[in-house]
Amino acid sequence: MVNNKILGLNECAKDCHEASVKGGWWHDSEGKKKERNVGELLCLIHSEISEAMEGARKGLMDTHLKHKSMMEVELADAIIRIFDLAESKNFNLGQTIYEKLEYNRSRADHKIKNRLKEGGKKF
Repeated sequence: MVNNKILGLNECAKDCHEASVKGGWWHDSEGKKKERNVGELLCLIHSEISEAMEGARKGLMDTHLKHKSMMEVELADAIIRIFDLAESKNFNLGQTIYEKLEYNRSRADHKIKNRLKEGGKKF
């Protein structure tokens, strides 16, 4: 079952990157393929998260997908940007997500009793 989930995530990453390339985000003003600045791409991901926070804080609906909350749409934008960057680096993000989930199951700081202790990860 996990293999199909991994494939699904990786296919979604490919779709996101393909849409970004077709949208011209990976080309210069003359239409030539270009490398993108990783720092800039990471900041763009962060900006989507900040927009999700603003939507959550104000309880706003999205202005483009009017039937969805701004928070939901901005989280989707963040994932699109993450998948675009990951695919551009040939990361197997699907597999890595499931590996990280498995690793986190064994972490002491991911246990409720430890998170609630003084100095624990409460947030």
